[in-house]
Amino acid sequence: MKINLDNIAVVLNEPHYPENIGAAVRAARNMGISRFLVVNPADMDLTRILKMATYHAEDLVLGIEVHERLEEALEPFQYVVGSTARVGSRRQFVRNPRQLAVELVPISRKNRIALLFGPEASGLDNEHLRYCDALVTIPTAEFSSINLAQAVMIMVYELFTTDSEKKEGFTPRLATSGELEAMYVNLKDTLTKINFINPENPDYWITSIRRFFSRMMLRGRDVQLNRGICRQIDWYCFTRTAKKPREEE
Repeated sequence: MKINLDNIAVVLNEPHYPENIGAAVRAARNMGISRFLVVNPADMDLTRILKMATYHAEDLVLGIEVHERLEEALEPFQYVVGSTARVGSRRQFVRNPRQLAVELVPISRKNRIALLFGPEASGLDNEHLRYCDALVTIPTAEFSSINLAQAVMIMVYELFTTDSEKKEGFTPRLATSGELEAMYVNLKDTLTKINFINPENPDYWITSIRRFFSRMMLRGRDVQLNRGICRQIDWYCFTRTAKKPREEE
């Protein structure tokens, strides 16, 4: 079973150089990717981008979606893969490109997937990682720094050439990033009210909850259920608070 390339998009977050954007677009076009997004670029000089992309990828260059915020760019995607060269407590369960490509085959049947790459100098930071459902790192020898466009080419090549032996089965439509972010806002607010997470630094504590739910691959109706539970807890807390002064009287 082949991956559904129509549901794959490359997302460059805060790239600095137009030449890297152009070379990455060219790599995407080589491997059949037809959607390309750029978030808060330092320079979108089309002349320099087209020079590296070549006329073969001109249509993809002209169709680049430019966004100011990463959260906005990722809203329509159901699955986000972050590329990182670093490991740590927040970067666990990192796959290599070939492993990940096989995992993405069934997901791609009904879900839009974003391949997210960070800035050339620093890569994705922890703030960016919170949007990711999976992380991938490209194995290297002693020198681990890979050019942005080269990283894009390696990833899309693995997707293009992957042929999973698994038979096609049922694949649900997952919740979009936008739906999940709205749910996490509700959860953070509600769990802070009931003192389940520390109100002094709720974003830190909500990270573990994000990891928990990302492993479950929530569907849209699951998100609505969780948000409904939050609304009911909020209502209960409000009514209890409202009744308390009367009971004291």
